[in-house]
Amino acid sequence: MNLFNIQSRIIITCSNRLSPYLQKEIVELGYTPVRVFKTGVELSGDLKDCIKLNLHLRCASQVLFSLKEFNANDANDLYKTLLTIEWEKIIPANNYFSITSNVSNETITNNLFANVKVKDAIADRFREKTGVRPDSGPELNSVVVHLYWKDNLAEIFLDTTGETLSKHGYRKIPGKAPMLESLAAATLLATNWDRKSAFVNPMCGSGTIAIEAALLATNRKPGLYRSNYSFMHLCDYHEDMYNEVYKKIESQVCHVSDLLIIASDISEDAINISKVNAGIGCVEDLIQFELCDFAQTTIPSNNPGVVYLNPEYGDRMGEEEALQETYSRIGDFLKKQCKGYTGYIFTGNLELAKKIGLKPKRRIEFYTSKIDCRLFEYELYAGSREISK
Repeated sequence: MNLFNIQSRIIITCSNRLSPYLQKEIVELGYTPVRVFKTGVELSGDLKDCIKLNLHLRCASQVLFSLKEFNANDANDLYKTLLTIEWEKIIPANNYFSITSNVSNETITNNLFANVKVKDAIADRFREKTGVRPDSGPELNSVVVHLYWKDNLAEIFLDTTGETLSKHGYRKIPGKAPMLESLAAATLLATNWDRKSAFVNPMCGSGTIAIEAALLATNRKPGLYRSNYSFMHLCDYHEDMYNEVYKKIESQVCHVSDLLIIASDISEDAINISKVNAGIGCVEDLIQFELCDFAQTTIPSNNPGVVYLNPEYGDRMGEEEALQETYSRIGDFLKKQCKGYTGYIFTGNLELAKKIGLKPKRRIEFYTSKIDCRLFEYELYAGSREISK
């Protein structure tokens, strides 16, 4: 048995509301989804497909490869079934493994208990068949086994990712309240930016939006910035499998002539952090950084494209009132200085968004953490101000 040649179900997970953009990525890679749900996409393939998916996807969290689906009423049923899986042909004996889970079963009051039962089954199987067992613990830097258990239906997966794909590897300094990289990428995929015209990002913070725009425009995949995945620690893995995919994504990086991405912030620390992060992502030379108030950001008139702002939401008492003026100024900025552009505002405060004073063409739903957010799209024509409803 070669583990990497077995066909099975693959579940690619993502944050809530990102699945339409994840689906788009997966289809562009040549796969046909079997099912799309609010936090993921299902397809069929083998572990070599999992390697490709891990290195390419911008909007994903984990790539899960199904080993077995079965009925389990309680922890004893779970343990007995997992004991039958040939773990000694999956996890090298001298390796390390960890357990993650998503459990909703009336007999289980603590997910950690279910995790222990999975770990015990793997360890006991190894002792029975080989006399030794791999080490285990919480770190996700080697083999990761994932349990999904809802009611009486259980499924055991190999998490081929390990540490989440939501972080793209270039942001070593997060800055204040940073947007998760996978969310930033999804919001960009939701825009109508053609990846050639100007992209302007006032209030850039730690630079995530501008950096993701540069990565998208030049076809730089997240796999370029990461060197360890859980699939690398499985039996039957050969480095050539990874190298082939890596070299291909490396060769697909493209140059876009006259690409202009502008990122500004009033904070010098934010600009310095953005430059560091952009340098790690190898796109610092593609972004024009400006230290200024958002209203003083350069707006090129010869190649209008997209202007994208992600202002603060006002999470704490008193902040919302202070931000009303900021949101009103953003509306004035878009109307008066960004004519011919398409404007985007990402915010988790829908009341403050009304202060922008422009009628959005689209309201695209997202979540950040547990906050209900919107990406508002505005067509910025010359003319009288339209009040949002």
